[in-house]
Amino acid sequence: MTTPRYLLILVFIVGLMGGIGLTTLATAQKPTTEAGPRHVAARSDLTEAERSVTALFEEAGPSVVYITSIALRRDFFRLNVMEIPQGTGSGFIWDEHGHVVTNFHVIRGGMRTGNRVEVTLADQSTWEAALVGVAPEKDLAVLRIKAPTDRLRPLRIGTSDDLLVGQSVLAIGNPFGFDQTLTMGIISALGREIDSVDGVPIRDVIQTDAAINPGNSGGPLLDSAGRLIGVNTAIVSPSGGYAGVGFAIPVDTVNWVVPELITHGQIRRPVLGVEMVADHATRRLGLSGALVGNVSRGSGADEAGLRPTYRSRSGRWVLGDLIVAVEGEPVRTSGELWLALERRSPGELVNVTVNRDGREVDVAVRLGDPQR
Repeated sequence: MTTPRYLLILVFIVGLMGGIGLTTLATAQKPTTEAGPRHVAARSDLTEAERSVTALFEEAGPSVVYITSIALRRDFFRLNVMEIPQGTGSGFIWDEHGHVVTNFHVIRGGMRTGNRVEVTLADQSTWEAALVGVAPEKDLAVLRIKAPTDRLRPLRIGTSDDLLVGQSVLAIGNPFGFDQTLTMGIISALGREIDSVDGVPIRDVIQTDAAINPGNSGGPLLDSAGRLIGVNTAIVSPSGGYAGVGFAIPVDTVNWVVPELITHGQIRRPVLGVEMVADHATRRLGLSGALVGNVSRGSGADEAGLRPTYRSRSGRWVLGDLIVAVEGEPVRTSGELWLALERRSPGELVNVTVNRDGREVDVAVRLGDPQR
């Protein structure tokens, strides 16, 4: 029997209405949500250690500066001269006279003719810096800016003589150009030795695991009292980034080098009155020490009878005195000889031990004035 067409239409309409009703019911039963911020939970006060660190950063942060070396470059096509940032690093305010301490390697590019160095303070003001003095053998340099005294916040100076492995340290600097960055760690080791820019060893260096990265160079290493105990200068890293081994020049070294640079522009060591044979040539001879190459006439070394290296009439080289100690301090290279003399004064009589003709001889030498 054939179903009438109007019945089919009626069934379709009823089914359609039922589906709409079920959809409406499902929509009505679905819970509604409104987006909004969650309730902020209350927290307790900062711990005493946290308050100490934040207070330290607030005190020491304004003393840390951002240093940029600016180089002049001529555009190849237009022949216009442009200023190009060549390198960046960190530094810190030394005194109210505007002296700024940093690493020598940070500002070395800015020392070339036509280049300059800029110092940006924590308040973001930027000042052109004048070079006061450098000590490549200590990787230290002093700049000066003409900023108002009220913008200059010198760091408090500590000592590196009583440091202990395991004590907390903090580093503030500008790693990768991110200014005013604080990192924390401990002293990992003391008495390390690293090579300076010109190859002379820097002794009694502080090793730390505080994160030190490119851009931290020249910035301060602080103790938990916020005192300067070192100047961050180098890292050991296969990748060039933080690897947990950083080094800082001890503040006891900084505290005598910086006044020398401010006063004289360089470290003024008293002199023996000798010129040394190059270390690589001395090593090639199988010798350990500082080999005397030439003796200045009328110097303390000349009066004490130190013997130079010279070529005989037959053309054979005759070796002079090999300095192996100064006042009992071993000397293995010419660099170590200069280190043994740097804290002594002109006119002082020092005992120099030399290897002469296969035997050790002690010679008293009066040190001379480097300016004469």
